[in-house]
Amino acid sequence: MATSKAATTKKPSAKTVSTKIAKTVTKPVAASAVTPSFAESIRQFSFWRSLAAEFIGTFLLAAVIIVGQGQPLYALFAVVGIVLVLGTISGAYINPALTIASWVTRRISWIRAVGYTVAQIVGALVALVVLQAFVAGGADSAATFGTAPEVFKAAALVEGKEWFVLFSELLGATIIGFAFANALRSNQDRLTSAFTYGLGVFTALMISFIAASYVSGAAILNPAVAFSLQAVSWSLWPILVFIIAPVVGGVVGFFLNDFLKGRSAK
Repeated sequence: MATSKAATTKKPSAKTVSTKIAKTVTKPVAASAVTPSFAESIRQFSFWRSLAAEFIGTFLLAAVIIVGQGQPLYALFAVVGIVLVLGTISGAYINPALTIASWVTRRISWIRAVGYTVAQIVGALVALVVLQAFVAGGADSAATFGTAPEVFKAAALVEGKEWFVLFSELLGATIIGFAFANALRSNQDRLTSAFTYGLGVFTALMISFIAASYVSGAAILNPAVAFSLQAVSWSLWPILVFIIAPVVGGVVGFFLNDFLKGRSAK
């Protein structure tokens, strides 16, 4: 009697299935899928909108500080208004120290950090050029009023007192960095974030302004605005005081906020 052999289908073992799943799960993800490349970033319209917002925001802030002669109250309302108008576009950093601190704490990419910083410095310089043009146009009033108008600029560093101004910049920028990092929290509405940032700037300027005035110095707390106030020159002390110190202070403020709020860098 003939017997037919039934065709059987070989089933994969549990070990084979688990191995395939493990290979699929542990497959490395391309870096470009997580962080867009430089070419991809510059092709995005939102990237250029953000740069334009940072340019406009820093232009307005620098102009207000020049016209208001560095008074903290004017800076408060300027920052609040800028954040309310431009915050949803770029975050309204309007300060290279905060931009670099955001990059160091992995809140923004290096591409955006570089773009923001350049836009902020250019915006502040354009504010200086525009106001200088207005002052030049009003030079004829000197014959009438007896005094020629001048663009407000920061007081020069007093020799031997540079360290005092440096620490006032460091302290003030730390306060601003702490306040801005707190304003970036997603559970806050726009108005709260705007006043958190603005009041942080006001508090920092009040403390640093008074501290620096004891040694006949000036507190700026913003490297971009320091250019518009003609405080930066190709000398060691101006660069240390008005560029390096605010950047370091901003980074310290961000880390301090992350430590107190329990945020861990990813």
